[in-house]
Amino acid sequence: MRIVGGRLRGHRLRAPNGATRPTTDRTREAIFNLAQSRVALDGARVLDLFAGSGALGLEALSRGAAEAVFVEERGAALGTLRTNADALGLAAQCAFHRADALRFLERDAGHYDLILADPPYALAALGRLPGLALPRLAPGGLFVLEHGADRSFDGDPALETSRRYGQTAVSLFRPGEAAGA
Repeated sequence: MRIVGGRLRGHRLRAPNGATRPTTDRTREAIFNLAQSRVALDGARVLDLFAGSGALGLEALSRGAAEAVFVEERGAALGTLRTNADALGLAAQCAFHRADALRFLERDAGHYDLILADPPYALAALGRLPGLALPRLAPGGLFVLEHGADRSFDGDPALETSRRYGQTAVSLFRPGEAAGA
């Protein structure tokens, strides 16, 4: 696993031990191609939910984001994420929260230009994520949700687009968007 774009392109990332499913380099590159065509990353404030190794948020920082807030429930994964941020020289641009991502969204009063979520594909509350994340977006912001390809958000009025990459799907949401864009 490595950073696939930006000023830190090619730098390797450690993956946490345990039950994680790191986003593949190919999918991460696709996510950022989709996101960067919709939101400016330069100077952006990013929220990385279910952060794991931190690959998504660290990728955003490599591509010009100013700040990344990481939310990860498992202490071991959070330790690996901090190690990755330190190794890349990005720790000063990071905030780390050991918390349940859904509860964090319910309590957090912050606003973000880009929210990235890579939850467990079997997460029972997966369908709640867009509704919890969208109010946390700054004007013009974007919510990117990675999920199993067997799940569809086609009925969600905030869905802008969804793309499939093998067994993975990436859905992009904006408040007030119509489906099918």
